Amino acid sequence: MSKILVIGAGGQLGQCLKVVAERRGITEIVFPAEQDANILNESGLNDLLAKEQPGFVINCAAYTAVDKAEDEADLSKSINEMGAAYLASGCLANGATLIHVSTDFVFEGNDVKLLKEDDEAKPINVYGVTKLDGEKAVASILPAHFIIRTSWLYSEYANNFVKTMLKLGAERDELNIIADQVGTPTYAIDLANAIYDIIESGETSYGIYHYSNEGVTSWFDFAKAIFDVSQTQVKVNPIPGSAYPTKALRPAFSVMDKTKIKETFNIEIPYWRDSLVACIKQINK
Repeated sequence: MSKILVIGAGGQLGQCLKVVAERRGITEIVFPAEQDANILNESGLNDLLAKEQPGFVINCAAYTAVDKAEDEADLSKSINEMGAAYLASGCLANGATLIHVSTDFVFEGNDVKLLKEDDEAKPINVYGVTKLDGEKAVASILPAHFIIRTSWLYSEYANNFVKTMLKLGAERDELNIIADQVGTPTYAIDLANAIYDIIESGETSYGIYHYSNEGVTSWFDFAKAIFDVSQTQVKVNPIPGSAYPTKALRPAFSVMDKTKIKETFNIEIPYWRDSLVACIKQINK
């Protein structure tokens, strides 16, 4: 298999890629420290790519603080659009294929239907706008790219909804959780496996792909499942999003159609609740 370079190695998905690489016996892979792979340092990225000469680059680096992005639009744009463009240019110059991770937040989410890759992207917050602009930058610069949109990412690493719920559940008897935002949780370990499956396939059907776990749920039902699986006693109340206003708007329905990625790469995708069980087992180890 070609050598792989991971940008954003210290984040949640980067850590999962490291764990899964070890499990799969992938050795030709580099996880540079952030200071050696700063996505905003174009010349530094070019030097790194020229030195490592990877066949594939996986971009996990992103500005993902959705509400904060409303106040830090320039920084979000720099990382999510300009950083992606720098990386795509570096890949072009050094003959590498880029796997760029994006988000379901590129969609407006007003229609209750499975979202396909070629459906109109109409983001409703700064984070979604900058991620969509990053997708466009990658596609315009580098023909050899796979853009993978994912949703509701969690794992035993970094900060995420599952770990937040487990922490709050240990501290409180009762929680109010939004019930009218619907999507699909994605275990970052499963996404990491899918990314390696794409690389190992040798397939060159470049473009946009959707990946999340299978199934559909709300944040309320996701929280209920977390407490059920972890056997945490806490009362969970469903509330409308309007009762918990946030700076950034969220898509009401962002369940993605995964047919394309499953058929192109022959990938089997686990059901979200089964993956949640696997994750909580790891957290409780």
